[in-house]
Amino acid sequence: MEILPFGFLEFGLKDLIETLIIALVIVLLYRWIRGSFAVPVVIGLIIVFGVNAVVSMFGLTTINFLIRRLLDVGILAVIIIFQPEIRKLLYNIGHNTGFYKFFDRGGSFSVIDEVIDAVKSLSRSKTGALIVFSKGSTLNDLIDKGVDVDASVSSELLVTIFNKATPLHDGAVIIRNNKIIAASAYLPISQNPNISSVFGTRHRAALGISEVNDVLVVVVSEETGRVSVAHNGSLTSGMTIQKLRYEMQKHLGEVDKDDSEMTSFRQSELDSG
Repeated sequence: MEILPFGFLEFGLKDLIETLIIALVIVLLYRWIRGSFAVPVVIGLIIVFGVNAVVSMFGLTTINFLIRRLLDVGILAVIIIFQPEIRKLLYNIGHNTGFYKFFDRGGSFSVIDEVIDAVKSLSRSKTGALIVFSKGSTLNDLIDKGVDVDASVSSELLVTIFNKATPLHDGAVIIRNNKIIAASAYLPISQNPNISSVFGTRHRAALGISEVNDVLVVVVSEETGRVSVAHNGSLTSGMTIQKLRYEMQKHLGEVDKDDSEMTSFRQSELDSG
C-alpha cells in the first residue's frame, strides 16, 4: 500500500515503519552517548564518512582506498574505545528489572529507613560514605575484593563502618537482598571527562559502578556532608532526605516510577533529628 504515490517517489506503509524504527534507533543512540566523550568521536566518524563521499564523487581512487582502509581499522578501534558503553547497553537490553522486582520485595522499607537514619547522621558529621544498592547485579567481583559482612542493615552498623577510626571506612558498603553483603569494597572509577571537578574520587567511583551495573549508589561527601545519588551513569548532587527516600524506593521497587505524588521535597529534613 503506497502512502505517497508521486511518480518516482513511492513511500508505502512498510517504508513508514522502517523510517520510524530508524528514527527511534537514532534517538536511543543519541540518548545513550549524550553527555559522554562518545559525541566528539561520532562527529569525527561522520566527518570521515563525509570526506569519503566527496572523494568518491570526484573519483580520487587512491585517497578513497586509504580512507576505506582507515574505516576498516576504525571499526575495531570504535569497539575497543566504546567497550564500557557497549557492555552497559547490552546489559540493559538483557536485564529485566521487573523480573527481579517480582522476586525481591519484602523488607525493603525497613532497610530504607535504616539507611536514611545513617545518612542523616553521616551527613551531619561530614563523614564520607558510599552505599551501593545492588538490585539485579550480583557484583561478585567487587564483593570478593571487599570484606564479607553478611549482616542485617542497621543505621548503627553503617555509621560504625564509615567511622574514620574503623578499618572498613575506606571503600563502599554493598547491600543486596536487604542485607549488608560486603564492606570496604573498591569501585571502578568513572572515566567520563565531563564530570565536574568539584567531585572527588568517592563520587567518581559511585558514577563508575553505576555506568556498567544496575545499582543505586548513595554518596555522602566528606568535605560538605552533601548527599548525592548515582544511577544509570548519572549523578545527582544535593539530594534532600525526602527525595533520597523516593529514589531508593523507586530503585527497590517499592513505588511506581511514575508516582505523581512525589512532586515536592522538604529541604530541611537533613537537619532534623
